[in-house]
Amino acid sequence: MPQVIDTLTPAANAAATLVCPAADIVPNTGVCALVGGRHIAVFRVVDATGQDLFYAIDNIDPKNGASVLSRGLIGNLGDQVVVASPLYKHHFVLATGACTENPEWSVQAHPVEVREGQVWVSLARA
Repeated sequence: MPQVIDTLTPAANAAATLVCPAADIVPNTGVCALVGGRHIAVFRVVDATGQDLFYAIDNIDPKNGASVLSRGLIGNLGDQVVVASPLYKHHFVLATGACTENPEWSVQAHPVEVREGQVWVSLARA
């Protein structure tokens, strides 16, 4: 069963949205989900030990407003797991949403967890 490493903790009263079965996300890729009316990119990343890690960030590329980050390429910059925007190739740290090239383009990271094989996302507080 996939395990979740999540540095973001949802509030006890935060409503989580069911996204999909964890197995439906191909390893080292992302999917887009509508959570609370927002486009959210949910990623399944397999680490060096073979463990599944799940991340969620806003899916909207802040440079042009396109909903495309879930289609980006996942990789590493140093010890950070990132996704490269498919349009402009700038990188977003999956754990925090920070843009490595320009902090003004950073996106929000959201709590994600796997319960009984299902991926759930809660919107982070602004």
